[in-house]
Amino acid sequence: MNFPVLPRDNAEPAKLATPLPPLYIGPWLIDPPILQAPMAGFSNYVYRQIVREYGGAGLLTTEMISATGFSYLTGGLKGAVERLWGVAAEPKPLAAQIWDKNAATLAETGRRLVNEYKVSIVDLNFGCPVRKVVERAESGSYLLNTPAKVGAIIARVAKACAPAPVTAKIRLGCTHAKMTAREVVRVIEESGGAAVTVHGRVAEDFFSGQADWERIAELKTVLKKIPLIGNGDLNSAAMVVKAFNQYAPAGVMIGRSGLGRPWLFRQAADALQGLAPKPEPGLAEQRELLLRHHRLITAHFGEERGNLLMRKFSCCYAQGRPGARQFRA
Repeated sequence: MNFPVLPRDNAEPAKLATPLPPLYIGPWLIDPPILQAPMAGFSNYVYRQIVREYGGAGLLTTEMISATGFSYLTGGLKGAVERLWGVAAEPKPLAAQIWDKNAATLAETGRRLVNEYKVSIVDLNFGCPVRKVVERAESGSYLLNTPAKVGAIIARVAKACAPAPVTAKIRLGCTHAKMTAREVVRVIEESGGAAVTVHGRVAEDFFSGQADWERIAELKTVLKKIPLIGNGDLNSAAMVVKAFNQYAPAGVMIGRSGLGRPWLFRQAADALQGLAPKPEPGLAEQRELLLRHHRLITAHFGEERGNLLMRKFSCCYAQGRPGARQFRA
């Protein structure tokens, strides 16, 4: 999966206009209210470990896990087992994200993740735009076309996972012509969801264009009790502060921007406290981080698999730098 390069807004962050209220997802206090996004092929145990060491993320999340794959434990270290490496022993709170179209399969997977893997929060994916998930499996963002089915899935999974909270991550809709987010967030709340994260694009956009934070903010008028978390294009501490000041989400989620810059979470958290964010590490420190990341990932997943996983991360570390194209090659 090749992500586009995001421009980096290096302006000095403004101060928060008003203090932020605490963000709770079920019984869990998410402090700071900055979440690390689940990203298939990226947010594995090693990445989460590095983000945790830098600090600044109030909630970390696993990669997106296929509920069907988990139910059969297929694929060995290339499937659900790999994506759950280290989860049971990790510091909490920790969320696990799962996807499927079958409510029973999702409910059983969620129940096992809570009981066997000790995850704090189960997140349901209704936003993935990837063809094999949408067209072949009729899952991810495909389900945004049927809000009633989303509600039925939420209700069944919430009952199976109780008392662990169940959340959902969505997009604004499948297409610009059919934005269903208002109805979807309503049924998520009414069906027992504990929070909803909205990525400010439709599925047909993938990651092109700009995230529509105005539409994210509009969804707050639909929700009565549960928190709304905004996601999309948060590439600097300044942008995080701007998102809270202009759109007042309960929390924000950082995804692609943090892949090659895991210190971004800490910079954003400092800015929310009114502190001057530390500058980005120098090239020598970043080089050592890349090499350490490689050592950790090959130690956990073996040299062959670790090298394959690290190729993606190496490209993320190089994004936006002179010679990045040659480095990727």
